[in-house]
Amino acid sequence: LLPSLRRIRHGGDKLHKLTNLLTADTPQEIYSRMVTFWPSGLPVGYDEDFKDKLDDKVWSSEYDFTERMMLADTLTYLPDDILVKVDRASMGVSLETRAPFLDHRVFEFAWSLPLSYRMRGKQSKAILREVLFRYVPKVLIERPKSGFSLPIGDYLRGPLRDWAESMLSRERLSREGYFDAEKVRSVWNQHLSQRFNREHELWSILMFQSWIENQYR
Repeated sequence: LLPSLRRIRHGGDKLHKLTNLLTADTPQEIYSRMVTFWPSGLPVGYDEDFKDKLDDKVWSSEYDFTERMMLADTLTYLPDDILVKVDRASMGVSLETRAPFLDHRVFEFAWSLPLSYRMRGKQSKAILREVLFRYVPKVLIERPKSGFSLPIGDYLRGPLRDWAESMLSRERLSREGYFDAEKVRSVWNQHLSQRFNREHELWSILMFQSWIENQYR
């Protein structure tokens, strides 16, 4: 009954992720489960030393939970995901891009402000919005975000199914030894059943598999 702009996309997936947060014991675990596509455990080992260093730097700080999550995003998600994608996409077409809000003077000023200046209730970017409202009608700003996501889940069940199946075959995964073949195959079968959308978990594995294939071609 809601208008299209107000509808919750992938509501079932979000509800499933929310229920997973309810069993978290610490703030660190809540954050970790929020940002990972594999909340039940990665199908591969990862660098414990890096995890410990990040935990020490972020979760032992004097900031409250919200600011700790902001700091963790700044140290990981921002440079390792968002900026990487922007850089690759722009350089792929010889386009120079800039991120003016990441100028160290702007960043230092923003971080020095009380949290209430940056967030008001559930509204983020509070000060920036107030400035923007002076020049742009609110109706253009006060609306849900519109991302650039692709229907990867449908592609994996359709035109990309054979390719994905070859990349995620039990024999190949077992032979290469990078991933837990049984865990990956279980997620793949869940996705094919159409009862679950596991596109994000699977896509990260598929990209690694594709990279490996190209490295040793």
